[in-house]
Amino acid sequence: MTHDSSASPLIFGGDAQSPRAALPVLPPLALYIHIPWCVRKCPYCDFNSHTASPVLPEEEYVDALLTDLDQDLHAVYGRELSSIFFGGGTPSLFSAAALGRLLKGVEQRIPFASDIEITLEANPGTFEQEKFVAYRALGINRLSIGIQSFQEEKLKALGRIHNGDEAVRAAGMARQAGFDNFNLDLMHGLPDQSLEDALNDLRTAIALKPTHLSWYQLTLEPNTVFWNQPPTLPEDDTLWDIQEAGQALLAEHGYAQYEVSAYAQPGRPARHNLNYWSFGDFIGIGAGAHGKLSHPDGRIVRTWKTRLPKDYLNPAKSFKAGEKALTHDEMPFEFLMNALRLTEGVESRLYPERTGMSLESLAEGRRVAEQSGLLQVEPSRLAATERGQLFLNDLLQTFLS
Repeated sequence: MTHDSSASPLIFGGDAQSPRAALPVLPPLALYIHIPWCVRKCPYCDFNSHTASPVLPEEEYVDALLTDLDQDLHAVYGRELSSIFFGGGTPSLFSAAALGRLLKGVEQRIPFASDIEITLEANPGTFEQEKFVAYRALGINRLSIGIQSFQEEKLKALGRIHNGDEAVRAAGMARQAGFDNFNLDLMHGLPDQSLEDALNDLRTAIALKPTHLSWYQLTLEPNTVFWNQPPTLPEDDTLWDIQEAGQALLAEHGYAQYEVSAYAQPGRPARHNLNYWSFGDFIGIGAGAHGKLSHPDGRIVRTWKTRLPKDYLNPAKSFKAGEKALTHDEMPFEFLMNALRLTEGVESRLYPERTGMSLESLAEGRRVAEQSGLLQVEPSRLAATERGQLFLNDLLQTFLS
């Protein structure tokens, strides 16, 4: 849907001296679906995940998801879905029948793009060949498999329920089920991990020929077991060596880094994540899901849903836990904290197109960041330098002053 920007009204954000134009074009629209249950909660995990009971409330949860979606439809404005992402938790705990009913219900409400990308997160411990063939038949065309490591002692330290052999088999089963596009999730900087340990994990993953690799450092997050009982992690020098050697190994095998922790074969970056990082729109449904929706009048609203599954499933409680319209003052940081994670950044024109604000509003921050060697001197793009990628927080701070 497009609008004549020359005739657009102005709306006001943080203060009446800072007008923001209506959006000339609404961004692509994605859907994030959160399924919050896991077989067991991992000690490093700060996601909204909960240990599953022996019988999951699949039917009730699908009903709730569709009702939740109904309440967000007013903000869709006739757009189609470019991608869907099932995250968790462990979405692969749900049956193909439940996910099929959900996808059918979503498509009845919002049209799918002809080339829609539909990703499902799965763990090796939940792989069943028959189930994954059925997922593929539903139109789910991308898997993201949570491996983390192939080494037994590391998997035990991380509280994972699968072993290295199951992790290797999972990739083969994905391909046999018809998935020619799948991601493997790997961590580095694990307890007592050496450089060679980390590179062996990467070599094993690369040998499985995934189209995409998410490779990121373990961090200790508040409200996790590891935060309260920290394991012994590698020294900073070892972490740096792992990062440098790992990136070189990935590049050597044709995995181009396109985001801080994302590497893909040519033409295979995750479309859903690219939309997120380029300040696209996404509806978030499910317990604890977050969303971000742009409106033609220029308002950009972030939403978040009720976090606990029992509350989300309680008809007496609201799905929506809160919402916030971004102010003029928040807009530069909100846009750039995502866009500058991309190694190539984004075209400069995307900033006014997605925020309704002029590029001139970034001028002082750009000047400081360029002089500091954190932002590339390239008028047509907003992109961090290699140094800026390493010191992303410092780069973002230049746009807050």
